[in-house]
Amino acid sequence: MAMIEVFHLVPALLIGALAVYTTVARDTFAATVGFIAYGLMLTVAWVQLHGVDVALTESAIGGGLTGLLLVRASAKLRATEAAARAERPRASTRLAAAILAAAVSAGLAIAVLSLPDPAPTLAPEVLANIGPTGVGNPITAVLMAFRATDTLLEAIVLLLALVGVWSLAPDRVWGGRPGPRYNADPDGILAFIARVLPPIGIIVGIYIFWVGADDPGGKFQGATIVAAMWLLVLMAGLTDAPPISRRLLRAGLVAGPVAFIAIGFAGVATAGAFLAYPEGWSKPLILVVEFALMPSLALTLGLIMAGAPERAEAASPREAAP
Repeated sequence: MAMIEVFHLVPALLIGALAVYTTVARDTFAATVGFIAYGLMLTVAWVQLHGVDVALTESAIGGGLTGLLLVRASAKLRATEAAARAERPRASTRLAAAILAAAVSAGLAIAVLSLPDPAPTLAPEVLANIGPTGVGNPITAVLMAFRATDTLLEAIVLLLALVGVWSLAPDRVWGGRPGPRYNADPDGILAFIARVLPPIGIIVGIYIFWVGADDPGGKFQGATIVAAMWLLVLMAGLTDAPPISRRLLRAGLVAGPVAFIAIGFAGVATAGAFLAYPEGWSKPLILVVEFALMPSLALTLGLIMAGAPERAEAASPREAAP
């Protein structure tokens, strides 16, 4: 077997093994760790398939923020996990679940394997029309020019998701601070990492955002990394989440989508269509939109992961996490 085949086979085997481990693990934290490792291995697989933009998204969102969300959820389930383990489903229930899972997997496999080779693609059309956009990254051209409406709706959907998270707050703490106040050991490893890693992570996030116009990267990946650094500082107890009632915070959340919409309506007057760019101004306007969206997306993602408000605005800074 050639070395290149081994190089492709090993990640595939690890991905399958991690998927099985995550499914059968009885401990929720162990399953969460398996899921995060699974996401990282998918990142490696996408890099091997030359899908660097997808790999960045998978590592930042699939293995990063989603993994953090599951870690928090598993921590909250610790108190009830023993009781849940004691209630084993009947053999018939487990058999039905296994049959259903196998049927879904088989259906997906058949659908993927029945695709024509080469698969249908619009990549040639994108490359043929990328010139007027002024950007060198085809993914950015698709997201910010050819399918800009989809990107705008994605940003708005994230805001609506945050509103949904906030709506879970009890009335008595509405407008307060999201999540618990974490009091980690100031001399522990978490606090040390939270002091050392965020400056590096923020620089990496900004770099990935900046190069996204012409190389793999972009605002979503960069914002996710910045949001993860902020959450790390929160979990280490080095700072506290701001109250959601602050006007400056809410202005930061909507600034990006509002700027996107404003430039979209300007396109009606200057280019004859919503979210159309006048000739020669495509790249500058795309960069303006991305500069506006980056901090808004980082705030939105970070606050979604922080959770619903749990404490009044004047909560004691020493309020410990449950």
